[in-house]
Amino acid sequence: MSDTILVAESTIRLIAFLSVLAAMALWEVAAPRRRRDIPRVIRWTNNLALVVLDTAILRLTFPILAVGLAAMAEDRGWGLFNNIEAPVWVAILISMLLLDLAIYLQHVIFHAVPGLWRLHRMHHADLDFDATTGLRFHPVEILISMGIKLAVVAALGPPAVAVLLFEVILNATALFNHANIDLPRPVDRILRWLVVTPDMHRVHHSVDPSETNSNFGFNLPWWDRLLGTYIAQPEKGHKGMEIGIEQFRTRRDLWLDRMLLQPLRGPASGGALDAPSQRRRSSSVSSGRTKLGTDQIDQ
Repeated sequence: MSDTILVAESTIRLIAFLSVLAAMALWEVAAPRRRRDIPRVIRWTNNLALVVLDTAILRLTFPILAVGLAAMAEDRGWGLFNNIEAPVWVAILISMLLLDLAIYLQHVIFHAVPGLWRLHRMHHADLDFDATTGLRFHPVEILISMGIKLAVVAALGPPAVAVLLFEVILNATALFNHANIDLPRPVDRILRWLVVTPDMHRVHHSVDPSETNSNFGFNLPWWDRLLGTYIAQPEKGHKGMEIGIEQFRTRRDLWLDRMLLQPLRGPASGGALDAPSQRRRSSSVSSGRTKLGTDQIDQ
């Protein structure tokens, strides 16, 4: 079965990616949540060019990726699930949960460590928020992220199908929760208990550092709620909030060459350790907003 998964992996992931991207693009046109300030031709061409560059660098750097390593671990008996007796469905479910937790913790670390924040802030420097924002990551961050993911896969020894499902779902939800789509508020209120919604993740892209350093989940929303990093709504509302970070606010900064150089430019301000008082305030605000039920407020 692992051999079949390896053969079909690229096709499955490409079809899923293109299908979800097309669906989100059409949805954004039909029912946008916020007014678009930057022409799509500028952002989409550069963000998608970055995806192509990231993919090429990743394939050239790593001889094996996560699904392939899971299959190799299964053959050689590496990792937890290849050394304990557990039903396949249990191994798949727990593996996917632990992989998602690892992505959440990695995201927190990229906000907390100044050198890593320099890389990750390029994702936040987008001046609009739509599906292509979910694809906008610096190549060095992509390489570090893959190294972390491979280490987790080697330690867990998850079934290859679990890793493939996780990768497909993570890519799909990243496109979904970055999309500029107007979900009905009752739907959002229920859905955000099961998956990170656009309104939930948009808070994370606020220019306000206390909001930037919250809502770290990409797929499952539970880690933010359990670990105290959840904020229900942005202080200025979804239509009034400003997207991005304080640095890199010109249209020229949205071009590929400028994006690649951003880690070398300016101070590493805005990270999670930059303003602990702001983070404490955001935690209390999150608690207060949740108690008041502001998940239900139309902002």
